[in-house]
Amino acid sequence: MKILVTGGAGFIGSAVIRHIIDNTTDEVVNVDKLTYAGNLESLASVAGDQRYRFERVDIVDRDALTRVFAEHRPDAVMHLAAESHVDRSIDGPAAFIETNIVGTYTLLEVARAYWSELDDASRARFRLHHISTDEVYGDLDGTGGLFREDNPYAPSSPYSASKASSDHLVRAWQRTYGLPTVITNCSNNYGPYHFPEKLIPLIILNALEGKRLPVYGKGEQIRDWLYVEDHARALYKVITEGKVGETYNIGGHNEKRNIDVVRKICELVDEMRPDPSSYELPASSLITFVADRPGHDLRYAIDAGKIERDLGWKPEETFETGLRKTIYWYLENLDWCRRVQDGSYQRERLGVTA
Repeated sequence: MKILVTGGAGFIGSAVIRHIIDNTTDEVVNVDKLTYAGNLESLASVAGDQRYRFERVDIVDRDALTRVFAEHRPDAVMHLAAESHVDRSIDGPAAFIETNIVGTYTLLEVARAYWSELDDASRARFRLHHISTDEVYGDLDGTGGLFREDNPYAPSSPYSASKASSDHLVRAWQRTYGLPTVITNCSNNYGPYHFPEKLIPLIILNALEGKRLPVYGKGEQIRDWLYVEDHARALYKVITEGKVGETYNIGGHNEKRNIDVVRKICELVDEMRPDPSSYELPASSLITFVADRPGHDLRYAIDAGKIERDLGWKPEETFETGLRKTIYWYLENLDWCRRVQDGSYQRERLGVTA
């Protein structure tokens, strides 16, 4: 099978491609425009494989995308290309509307035109898998409930609203045109190669450098954490075994308060850094509470029962084992972290409104 992956140089996309090349016989075409968060170094381990190809293309460019489909003739599409950081969406929502909504629409139309011209057997095999987020469901209240696939949408941020819009487009193209699509909504990912604007890599790197560790509000927000390599396995399961028209929620069964995540990182950094004696203070002394994010949802939590029942997937990593692996990776790859921060972002606070 040949799989076209959009956003394959990003955090989750690169994990998906590494998983496919390392564990299957499938071919991969990586389509990415290489924004600040897209880095081909994340694919260095598979870049020389003859089953891997890279196309530097923006998904809003219909002509370029049409050429890619015509040239590579994919059997399936995994759509991960997206602007993904909530704080950035608060500062500048236009890029999120352009990539996440217009880009998804363009991809759907190009895929539909390509699919409609396939022979019957190829049409029956073709799939378009749209990868989304649990943030489309909004904020869980304090009743202890979980996000299920049939939860109503209630996005809170420009980012989550743009992803909700793209989900609706994908469902509409399946219902109206018969395009064979499937959707997944995942909880918060973490792991190797994560761009350091997100909570876990930001806290790891700041702690290693003795910089303050910013925690929004009182750190009471709860997230369900999913190790990125577990997620990659789930996504491959869905594209190869998922049922057309279905939605699958993917979660790690790891609900944690943000403040507890930060404290655990501090504990592990103090334990794992090469020369702990060179640091006078414990990392936890650097925790600094800052003004909360506008419209910040309190709790997300996924019910991943459907994908476990239907496809036999469940996470292999606990939060503790995954976090230890993540910190170890950053300790071993500090040069990568320095290179991906190209000067446009130096771990400063984003998403502050007047």
